[in-house]
Amino acid sequence: MENYPQSFSINMQPYGRNGGATTPNSPATSFGQATSFGQATSFGQTEPTPVSTPPPKDFVLWSFFNAMYCNPFCLGFLALVFSIKARDRTVAKDLMAANSYGRTARSLNIAALCLGIVATIILVVVVALLYRPVYP
Repeated sequence: MENYPQSFSINMQPYGRNGGATTPNSPATSFGQATSFGQATSFGQTEPTPVSTPPPKDFVLWSFFNAMYCNPFCLGFLALVFSIKARDRTVAKDLMAANSYGRTARSLNIAALCLGIVATIILVVVVALLYRPVYP
């Protein structure tokens, strides 16, 4: 994230002998009204910059992968549905719902990937045991 300089505004109120904001007997300086200690008052104020939070993750690519290649019990397809809902809520600026849908999609993706890996390992073991060569 890049750091940009903070915005800076100057309060340009009139100061002087007939300028309204000063009392008639107090001297004015170019930086503001002089205080009783001889110091000038500065009118530079920094405006707070809004902190932008990153949008919630929607895991669409992972969900698409699970829906196409690793879809036990349609968990990959369900994860894709929740990912698309999360993206829609992000576009609609409903970040709480988008975060909820994103977490659900992540959980479904984890379950789909784990079940897919376990099913693939079981399939390889079963095929290896069924089609092993028999030596007399």
